[in-house]
Amino acid sequence: MFQNPKSWNKWVDFFAQRGYTCIAPAWPLHAGEPRELRENPPLGLGDLKLDDVVTEIETLVLKNDQPIVIGHSVGGLIVQLLLSRNVASMGIAIDSIAPNAMIDFDWGFFKNSATIANPLKGDEPIYMDAKTFHSSFANTLTERDAEQAFYEFATHDSRNVLRDCMGSAGKIDLVLPHNPLLFIAGEKDEIVPPSLNEKNYKAYTYSGSVTTYREFPGRSHFICGEPGWEEVAQYVYQWIQEQDNTNSIN
Repeated sequence: MFQNPKSWNKWVDFFAQRGYTCIAPAWPLHAGEPRELRENPPLGLGDLKLDDVVTEIETLVLKNDQPIVIGHSVGGLIVQLLLSRNVASMGIAIDSIAPNAMIDFDWGFFKNSATIANPLKGDEPIYMDAKTFHSSFANTLTERDAEQAFYEFATHDSRNVLRDCMGSAGKIDLVLPHNPLLFIAGEKDEIVPPSLNEKNYKAYTYSGSVTTYREFPGRSHFICGEPGWEEVAQYVYQWIQEQDNTNSIN
């Protein structure tokens, strides 16, 4: 949410160099240059629903043979949904929006969630600006670096996507067995605080399946793009290798 495939370019290169075939699909109404999408918001953006996004991604996933799926924020919830449907071999949920209307009493979480989901705004898109991007999305960056990241990567988005995350479209039976799942959290995240990431992770306790949690210190919600992203990607890569090795032994 508030990003598009351009934000994954470095990750695509990182994993491609290690032998993986990588696909970074756009959400509906999110393809193109972020700057152009901000200057000319696509018609119907405010009507976009979570199910619209999930259908687009799941359709692509089903064309492949049990791929590894990596998602950030709302994308992290989509990873959890795909694993619950047994269409992916493993999943990495980074700063994931939690399913089943899970909330946290962190002030940043409440402030940002209320701003985005504000029911008084109807279906009006939420327009991201440089100041908000810095304070909520990339709060560990300098103002100058956050502004640069905003102009390069940020998009506007639909309030209905986050609203749907808190409703029936975001429900998962967390006690069912699932393929390996890794949760990544950023210590300084103002949108999905680490406490909520950990709560999400612990909710899978009774599934009996491989579920891993890792918190990275000093990282914001922009964890996949801020300085030090390589450390996160490297950890994800090593975790994937461990799962592959375990499966080959078994």
